[in-house]
Amino acid sequence: MAFKPTPKQEEATALIAGPYRHILLEGGSRSAKTFEMCWAIATRAIAAPGSRHCILRYRFNHVISSVWHDTFPKMMKVCYPNVKYSENKSSWFITLPGGSEIWFGGLDDKDRTDKILGNEYATMGFNECSQMGFSAVETALSRLAQKVEYKDAQTGETKVLRLKAIYDQNPASKGHWTYQIWHKGLMPEGKEKGKPLMFPENYAKILMNPKDNVDNIAPEYLQELEGKSERQKRRFLRGEYAEDNPGALFEETVIDRNRILDGKVPEFVRVVVAVDPSGADEENNADNDEIGIGAVGLGTDGHAYVLEDNTVKAGPATWGRVTVMTYDRLKANVVVGEKNFGGAMVKFVIQTAAKTLGMREIPYKDTVSSRGKHLRAEPVSALYEQNKVHHVGYFSELESELYAFGPAGFTGAKSPNRADWLVFAITELFPGIVAEQKQELTPGLRTGYNSTLGFA
Repeated sequence: MAFKPTPKQEEATALIAGPYRHILLEGGSRSAKTFEMCWAIATRAIAAPGSRHCILRYRFNHVISSVWHDTFPKMMKVCYPNVKYSENKSSWFITLPGGSEIWFGGLDDKDRTDKILGNEYATMGFNECSQMGFSAVETALSRLAQKVEYKDAQTGETKVLRLKAIYDQNPASKGHWTYQIWHKGLMPEGKEKGKPLMFPENYAKILMNPKDNVDNIAPEYLQELEGKSERQKRRFLRGEYAEDNPGALFEETVIDRNRILDGKVPEFVRVVVAVDPSGADEENNADNDEIGIGAVGLGTDGHAYVLEDNTVKAGPATWGRVTVMTYDRLKANVVVGEKNFGGAMVKFVIQTAAKTLGMREIPYKDTVSSRGKHLRAEPVSALYEQNKVHHVGYFSELESELYAFGPAGFTGAKSPNRADWLVFAITELFPGIVAEQKQELTPGLRTGYNSTLGFA
């Protein structure tokens, strides 16, 4: 059965085929943006034998898992089932029958990036460009320079293939460089920041949302998106930009570019479960705060991996059980809880839950919050900026709380219990980041640390 594009795909194709050099495909998830990029690049490569093209993403392992192994071969099977191509898994490029090449790479590895950018390209695709910095993209674009002649299939004329850069993304915030360029027509960085684009006629954009691709996705998926938080619906259902929060401690683009979606994580040298208690009881807790509970692992690479957010609104018997079960399931090393609330109460609840579940007494450590939430979160946000914290999957409610930490402090509607447990856990894994935050250690626990892995 021949490939039949959706009306939105036809619109995007016409845009890419037009006079524009920089085309942004933006919108919600599962809206065929990456499929359209792959189809356009393959079409240009087939039409112009001997041409060279590339598809780049921020992280190399992400472009390989999501594009090389998934979207690209699926697109070729549907759109060009009779076109056979060879794969070079040493340098990660494919060669089409006419000699054209499509390279796949990430911008997170200097040696690999230098190798890719040693070539010139007729088309460059930037997949999930919301995760990329403008300077990295600008550097890559210096290689959009290959001059290729081809014969027009309809007229037989010899033409020069026009250079194209195609970008796709789920929009982040209005502070991102893509919003500045395509929506405001301004230079986003450097000495020219805020000045009008020199050649605005080279830029075009199109909004592609999952509802434009309903024939190719499961109806349950749209229902799932409808049930997400407003922030998630804004980005992944409607494809809208969030309002910019200048000076925010945690940036959506930073969390996104370090997110782990394929489940591949290193071995853990330490796993911490943290709990931020409140005064809720087992029955009358509707108006009380949630009890933040979650886990973070420290990898052999010295990076932190956010594994679970098991926050609940319940009384001590329930949240104690959830905490202990999280500890047991993840084979954690320690449970950390805030001593400020209830003194020894948290430790008592944890050990009582362990005994009820038939477990021995588990290692527990008090953490004392001697500073405000905003100040405690600052050193943790610095680790995010250094690309040392990875969310293993999506944590909608937790991330919404993190994004609410701005210059004026925490601006969320409720107490940031999820963010609090995260700060406790990461501070425990990286004690050197908050030297002035004193902690009281349960006798018997290891206290030796080194700067590389976080513990000795």
